[in-house]
Amino acid sequence: MTAHTSSTTEQPSADPDGRPLSRRRLLRIGAGVAGGGALLGAAAGGGVLAGWLPGGVTLKKALGMTGTDGTVPDVVPGPVRVEKVRSAARGREVTMVTMLPPGAAASTNLPVCVLLHGRGNDAQGMVALGVPQFLAAAVGSGVPPFAVVAVDGGDATYWHRQTPGDDDPQAMLREELPGWLHTRQLPTPRAVTGISMGGSGALQYAVGRTLAGRNLDAVALLSPAVFRAWADARTTGGYADEADWQAHEPTLRLDQLQTGALGVWCGQEDPFCPAARQVARQARARVGRFPDGEHTDGFWRRVMPDAMSLLGHALATAA
Repeated sequence: MTAHTSSTTEQPSADPDGRPLSRRRLLRIGAGVAGGGALLGAAAGGGVLAGWLPGGVTLKKALGMTGTDGTVPDVVPGPVRVEKVRSAARGREVTMVTMLPPGAAASTNLPVCVLLHGRGNDAQGMVALGVPQFLAAAVGSGVPPFAVVAVDGGDATYWHRQTPGDDDPQAMLREELPGWLHTRQLPTPRAVTGISMGGSGALQYAVGRTLAGRNLDAVALLSPAVFRAWADARTTGGYADEADWQAHEPTLRLDQLQTGALGVWCGQEDPFCPAARQVARQARARVGRFPDGEHTDGFWRRVMPDAMSLLGHALATAA
């Protein structure tokens, strides 16, 4: 269940005799298992699910049933500032990217949402994903304006303290990020959004804010890489051992989470979907959407407008 943070195209698997499962062969196999044209008729009508469809996700992909990729809005983004800051908590220099809506001054008192990237990505990768354009399009459509700030959290840290060592991304968010923002005339974040591994970090951050008595106004999770069992988490390399996972896994402490608005988006063909559904249910998400989709940039771009809307309106309502 290792998460990937960029859009990938999975190659069709091979059948037992070693031949690749082409689209035509997948259709023949599916039709044969389901009794001829009945399956194909259901597939064409969108009435079948990966849970019982022969071939599962591979067949759904071949049939074009995992949803369309989202695209970056064709709008002019607002100001984007990329800079290096020294993090004592992480023991290194990190990149901080500040994204403002069009028309906002370089120094502004807009509410801030911190954006946590996924595994194998970094703060600048959020610009490549199109976040400045999504922010501009959201504000242009009437969403109340806010700032988005992304920082480097490490390749596979799962946004928690790494032991042994002194790399602590959560301490950076709690103890250092507010000061960095204040010197730039921006306030302490009141919202967080996370993608994949960043979804785990976002939940950890939100729980920490609750325990400190400073609840966030909004949390938006896109395909959160969270684990309901150590057997799944151990494959990621993000945890030293089971005790480390238990100490940091946010799904084990959702009863401690209090936030103004929670939104969860995850594709049905994403291996993290069952855990994401649990988060939405147990934490009583205001928005919980689980359409067809995989763990890809295309899915995140598809749902990003909804996430921006939730964040902007929640921040404005709580102001």
